[in-house]
Amino acid sequence: MDNSQKESHEKINYVEFPAVDLSATKAFFTQAFGWEFVDYGEDYSAFSNQGLDGGFFQSTLCSTTANGGALVVLYSQELETSLQNVEKAGGVIVRPIFSFPGGRRFHFTEPSGNELAIWSD
Repeated sequence: MDNSQKESHEKINYVEFPAVDLSATKAFFTQAFGWEFVDYGEDYSAFSNQGLDGGFFQSTLCSTTANGGALVVLYSQELETSLQNVEKAGGVIVRPIFSFPGGRRFHFTEPSGNELAIWSD
């Protein structure tokens, strides 16, 4: 194993999300955060260079903390601007900005219903 393989050995490498409406989810992340996607057939779309690579797969389910889903948290240098971008792109704020040890954050759902959060120091 070379050094780069050792550094990534057994570390989180990729994340996949369900998407009830794959087109709306892609449009949301493109508008809100400038993400770009590569489609692999009609039921899967991948993103990269967003801190962690991943993708969305067509599904009838969504991931929220209420149903036991993992919470993926993005970082922002300008939390209020990120909140405005989420709302303008059609996201729904499910927990407005609040303080927690280490910073502030808010939670939102994107068009397929997946819950994510954005934090700032």
